[in-house]
Amino acid sequence: MAIAGAITGAEAGLTPITAIALVGVLGVGAQFIAWRMQLPAIVLMLLAGVLAGPVTGLLDPARDIGPLVAPIVSLAVAIILFEGGLTLNLHKLRDAAKGVRRLVFIGAPLGWLSSALALRYGAGLGWETAAVFGGIMIVTGPTVIAPLLRQAKLSRRPAALLQWEAIINDPIGALAAVLAFEVVMVRQTAASAGHAAQELILGIAFATVLGAAAGYGLAAAFKRGLVPEYMKVPVLFVTLIAAFALSDTMLHESGLLAVTLMGVVIANAELPSYAEIRRFKEHATVLLVSGVFILLAASLDFDMLGQLTWRAALFVGLVIGLARPLTVLISLIGTGLPWREKLLIALTGPRGVVLVAVAGLFGERLAAMGIEDGALVAPLAFALVAVTVVLHGFTLKPLAQALGLAGADTPGVLLVGGSKWSTALAEALHKAGVQVLLADPNRGRLRAARQLGLPTFFGDILSEAAEHNIELAQYARLVALTDNDAYNTLVTTDLAPEYGRDNVFQLARAKESQARHALPATLGGRVFAQGRHYDELQALARAGWDFRTTTLSEEYGLDTWRDDRPDAVLIVAIYPNGELRFPREDSSLKGGDGVQLLYFAPAKPKPQGQA
Repeated sequence: MAIAGAITGAEAGLTPITAIALVGVLGVGAQFIAWRMQLPAIVLMLLAGVLAGPVTGLLDPARDIGPLVAPIVSLAVAIILFEGGLTLNLHKLRDAAKGVRRLVFIGAPLGWLSSALALRYGAGLGWETAAVFGGIMIVTGPTVIAPLLRQAKLSRRPAALLQWEAIINDPIGALAAVLAFEVVMVRQTAASAGHAAQELILGIAFATVLGAAAGYGLAAAFKRGLVPEYMKVPVLFVTLIAAFALSDTMLHESGLLAVTLMGVVIANAELPSYAEIRRFKEHATVLLVSGVFILLAASLDFDMLGQLTWRAALFVGLVIGLARPLTVLISLIGTGLPWREKLLIALTGPRGVVLVAVAGLFGERLAAMGIEDGALVAPLAFALVAVTVVLHGFTLKPLAQALGLAGADTPGVLLVGGSKWSTALAEALHKAGVQVLLADPNRGRLRAARQLGLPTFFGDILSEAAEHNIELAQYARLVALTDNDAYNTLVTTDLAPEYGRDNVFQLARAKESQARHALPATLGGRVFAQGRHYDELQALARAGWDFRTTTLSEEYGLDTWRDDRPDAVLIVAIYPNGELRFPREDSSLKGGDGVQLLYFAPAKPKPQGQA
């Protein structure tokens, strides 16, 4: 009876509230499982949506949520593009600027042409449909690129190129489709070509002016204190939605251009509260990307895919193996980029939500005008998205590692502070096979590290120079080791969102136990060196203590090591899979065969055990 009731309930459909809740649970749940299992999040989200939608029939967005699905997806894409625009800071572009210009001004037209040719001769579509759909295919999917870059941890420059290309070309692709559709409409109807061109030019101009004006207006209001701090994010959201709706009313799909420009303007306005705004938007984007992908996959119609023939596979193969690589390699000629970076970008072209949403819309319009193959646009778009999401989801990280453009398997450690003790720690980590970088704004403090051949960075770790010159993807942990407790707290607090709060550490504050000096848990990093502070460690070093490494085995376990060295300060446990664990004083570590223990101990160790 219970099973029959559940089936009947599924057939009847979910309430809108239940359906939206299910979308959230599936999307965020898929991302969490992907993080735990080290799998591509995009692939799991796509799989979760397909299982919940066409496979089991539990979720049908059109049935359960109704006509609100399309507006929800449109607004979500607008917010995602705006957040993407917020990441496009011109100061961060630097050495990738020339490549980005080429990918936009040369790559977009080339991509349009090559995609249209693949559609015409691969999928067998007519020229009119191929021209419209080819314009949409300029986009490489910011909704897909962001999770892929987060998983693959690419080097700074190729990551910047892929991110900028995806975000800037997204509205360009939508507008290219609008342009091609206007031309087709003029050919198919009695509409005036002059009127269509005028409408298109005015729409693009209006979107450009509106997006720039909204961005500059908000930036000026925030700088002058005209908006209270607690109202900044709500005002930002309302302005974003209003700009998108107003621009889209003037010319369909031009709202994407308006919100992207708005985000870029705010990103380059040097707002004091920019970091807080961006972090909030990043969290919203994770939720929106999850939700949109679940809605996309759950809306899949197997009957629609049944319209496809072997030519669909040929089309997808031509796009991935020929159109994308040729477009990128030709666009990047003369940029001076290393061939490895060119190859990685050429072989990375995932498509996402914007492609399916816009393609479905124009496919319906083409079919309504009597162009029969317009009905094939939506299934072809979904096939391309599904294949590229799965392909790049599983291959981007291995490809980047093979080309030397991704972080090492063993997570690196960034040490801030060039004291004698931290230099010795950096040397010990380096000898243990851990990638390490020692940073300090005082060149003299880095002299000993440079003489030892250790990688160093001269400058403030919070400066723009550090952001431009340090490959953060190479380092998964940050440890603040300076003699200034306040600076250690500032560094770990500021960089916690970048590394994750569980991955930033600092030496204990000397006066932390005193009530007037105690800080809230939201400030600072996790305890390092089992709660020892700077002066205490320096005193131990002067007393002859040094760093040592012990490798555990089945015969010589963690408990035995602790019994042999009761005074030792355990710094880090290095596991055979490359994982690093920095224990607290009361932390319970797991030992095991092959685990390396790096610790700080007296000069004369006990005779038992291994050292």
